[in-house]
Amino acid sequence: MKILVVDDDREIAQLLEIYIKNEGYTPIAAYNGEEALSMLHTNSDIGLVILDIMMPGMSGIEVINEIRKDSQVPIIVLSAKTEDMDKIQGLTSGADDYVTKPFNPLEMMARVHSLLRRSQNNVTNDEPDVIDIEGLKINKDSHEVTTENGTKIQLTAIEFGILYLLASHPNRVFSADEIFERVWKQESVISAKTVMVHMSHLRDKIEEATDGKDIIKTVWGIGYKVEG
Repeated sequence: MKILVVDDDREIAQLLEIYIKNEGYTPIAAYNGEEALSMLHTNSDIGLVILDIMMPGMSGIEVINEIRKDSQVPIIVLSAKTEDMDKIQGLTSGADDYVTKPFNPLEMMARVHSLLRRSQNNVTNDEPDVIDIEGLKINKDSHEVTTENGTKIQLTAIEFGILYLLASHPNRVFSADEIFERVWKQESVISAKTVMVHMSHLRDKIEEATDGKDIIKTVWGIGYKVEG
């Protein structure tokens, strides 16, 4: 996923790019509003925008207004202004969150993670009833998983939920926190080790039934995925 940073202060943009890259995302930068809109039109995989309000030429508010004409991409407003009216104007224009300068980069990344999780959880896609992937048939209604030769894999509800989540979004990487929030359907209040335990059991069962197939991939430092 790409995250677009829009700020005429190149030092701030470069700092954010470093932290964004360290979190496993792909940062791209624009230094004015016109450039930002051009990048949004040519990069369909931009998943979030961090946008400075005070820029020469087109202001951040004007950029938000243009973005919201045809996109609901999450936007975090970044500004040195601290007055309530400026915050309200940014949010009412269509921004999703607001961070004031100077800011802590770690806090910014926490806001990024939180907003991405919220936006992904709010996406309403029609989920398939049956998924065929990597030789497995996953039936959503019956909660059954069968191999190519018809062997049923006995999974717990949590294990099935994890497998269905990954398989219904092939090639997408889910963090342990995202998996917990989507499968357990509550805010993440446990350590990643708990998700890892369930993941380990799930993998063992799949490998045993498929003669060692490594269907669930670990993306180190980020999370898990199923390739499609």
